Amino acid sequence: MARRSPHPPAVKRKLHHSPVLALLILLLPSLLVVIVCHRQQISYLLRPIWDTPPRPFIRLPHYYAQDLPMDHLCRLHGWSILTAPRRVFDAILFSNELDILEIRYRELAPYVHKFVILESNITFTGIAKPLYFVENYGRFELLSSKIVHGIFTGQADRTPGRDPFQLEFKQRVALNSLLRGSGIAPGDVVIMSDADEIPSTDTIKLVQWCDGVPPVMHLELRHYMYSFEFPVDYSSWRATAHMFHPGTRYRHSRQTDLILADAGWHCSFCFRTMEEFVFKMTAYSHADRVRRSSFLDHSRIQKIICEGRDLFDMLPEEYSFQELIKKMGPIPRSASAVHLPSYLLENADKFRFLLPGGCSRSKIDA
Repeated sequence: MARRSPHPPAVKRKLHHSPVLALLILLLPSLLVVIVCHRQQISYLLRPIWDTPPRPFIRLPHYYAQDLPMDHLCRLHGWSILTAPRRVFDAILFSNELDILEIRYRELAPYVHKFVILESNITFTGIAKPLYFVENYGRFELLSSKIVHGIFTGQADRTPGRDPFQLEFKQRVALNSLLRGSGIAPGDVVIMSDADEIPSTDTIKLVQWCDGVPPVMHLELRHYMYSFEFPVDYSSWRATAHMFHPGTRYRHSRQTDLILADAGWHCSFCFRTMEEFVFKMTAYSHADRVRRSSFLDHSRIQKIICEGRDLFDMLPEEYSFQELIKKMGPIPRSASAVHLPSYLLENADKFRFLLPGGCSRSKIDA
């Protein structure tokens, strides 16, 4: 009896799979294009798989109620009260956040000995920029005796692939020199943060008056986006309070496991005009998120900031799928203007765009 050849079935199997292989070959270029064009979104989507979260902070409880005496507040934290307050220095890098800077300075002025501020004639991305603080000094003239201002001078450079974090690092190093020339001395307190990371006055009074405060602690700030109408979470941690000593250096990164709970506000992209939004989007260290010129369209930006959506169409930066899914979509709108900077509410007409119901922005105005 003749044997049946094994080859025909193999040929059939090959013929059976060839359409699938052909389809894969056809789809591969499209898949590569999708990966290249949306690599940031894909990276963020898969972050819970490829990245591990940093170790958790040790959160220090923060006690405060209006009219409570400072010795009682210090004792609530497990500290004692000093016989005289420490001097407080506030050290920041400044770009173009004029309205937020005015709120910060006028809110903290009664408690801060010196405001140390460094600005540059170039952005982190190498774009030439005006010296906005110098040009608008009149807004801060009443505080001139408290202000120590410095300028970082650089050359505009738009070389493709240039790392913006290198220039940011150089400016933060320059702020060290400015701080040391401000009259600060061992035992003084220095707040290190960005201009839009504002510690509350009760936080400042704690580090000013209480003995036993940790030598370095991060400040947990409530994070807002576009205005105080869109509270995101309490994820802002980079601001720090230091007991100054000769080895103290200005940094904007993790320096300790300790963090003081509910210590102020971080208002990101809280600008008055469309032009300020566009400038920040193209100037800061994450300017690579502007993937298309249409991202800078004024009508698009206006729609996004009134809906609480992401300016860069990015997914949330989370380390678990649960948190990522929870934060997808627009930021829930808040109608509360409770526990905000006093100066903001005292001047609500001037800063209406930062309050609930004020999302409509303008072009450059006087």
